[in-house]
Amino acid sequence: MSADRFEGQPWDVVVVGAGPAGATAARVAAEAGCRVLLLERAAVPRYKTCGGGLIGCSQAFLPAGLAVAVRDEIDAVTFGWNGRRERTVASTEGARCKMVFRDELDAALTEAAGRAGAVVRDQTSVSALEDGNGEVVVRIGGGERIRARAVVGADGSAGRVGRQVGVRCEQVDLALEVEVPVGPGDAARWRGRMLMEWGPLPGSFGWVFPKGGICTAGVVATRGRGEATKAYLREFLQRHGLAHLTPLHDTGHLTRCRRPDSPLGRGRTLVAGDAAGLCDPWSREGISFALRSGTWAGKAATEIARAERPADAERALGTYTSAVRSTLEVEMRASREVMNVFTKRPGVVHTALTAFPPVWRRVDSYLGGDTTIPALLGTPLARTALKVAGLFA
Repeated sequence: MSADRFEGQPWDVVVVGAGPAGATAARVAAEAGCRVLLLERAAVPRYKTCGGGLIGCSQAFLPAGLAVAVRDEIDAVTFGWNGRRERTVASTEGARCKMVFRDELDAALTEAAGRAGAVVRDQTSVSALEDGNGEVVVRIGGGERIRARAVVGADGSAGRVGRQVGVRCEQVDLALEVEVPVGPGDAARWRGRMLMEWGPLPGSFGWVFPKGGICTAGVVATRGRGEATKAYLREFLQRHGLAHLTPLHDTGHLTRCRRPDSPLGRGRTLVAGDAAGLCDPWSREGISFALRSGTWAGKAATEIARAERPADAERALGTYTSAVRSTLEVEMRASREVMNVFTKRPGVVHTALTAFPPVWRRVDSYLGGDTTIPALLGTPLARTALKVAGLFA
């Protein structure tokens, strides 16, 4: 469909990237009455390297009635430490985490944006953004120019919009992942249970997430140790009986966590989700950050698009920045405290989760969306435990 269907008038909002952040921003802006164009480089649906776990906070920010298949619901977690000291703990509140395929989730969110009125153009790459007089010009492949009164960049952690805005990251990790088909016996063994295993490299861990007849398995570690991370993945898959299976997908990607002083926008352009470097430093969970920031970015883009004066647009960007920094960045700071302890003393974290039921119950409440990491770490017991762990690191 032509991007210029409004007879030369600029779009109110152009969103770059149809992942959870971008599709959510497009839907929110469209529901507010904006003329929205959602651009996606790949063909939708497209595969995305991701564990595909929806914790309670993510579920709360999904649109009502979203048509995405839930492949499993997790009510138990097996924790391990590099193949040793495995222990399974169960939730006292039932299933807390829902497992989905990211291509199906992203496609469903994109369809929801389309139903709200957004125009979706996939297989469309953005080559440049140019600030104009009260608008942004988005250049796409082939030289086409698309005018917008506001832009939301949600094109990933290595995307063009984040670079243009000036997003800087302080933590970059390499995640390697496979999706493998499993037989009925293995499917039954994993059903309702996920694995989190602390790995041999500093700050590393591996995971197995069940999705019916398919398991998503992978490892993550600090970037710069690629060969060691590949060796860890091979050993991890072998240990858990998945190495002999032919993967449906075998991929890798970098996860990036923003520096707190990085900008979240410039002029009439905002960034959200991975493009803003919003990701949990310890678990590397990013879907909940994408859905929340996408919701707020969609609202802010609506206000920017309707702003008659530069001061009004600046105020909307400031409101968005404040929302992210007062919630998501606070969560990232708290998680970074856990990551610092985990990197130095993974055994302390493992023992706390598996040998002290109150600790697991608090983590379980986080998985269910009943609390946040800052709230968990704000208790006197947690503060004392972090100080003790730091003293003996």
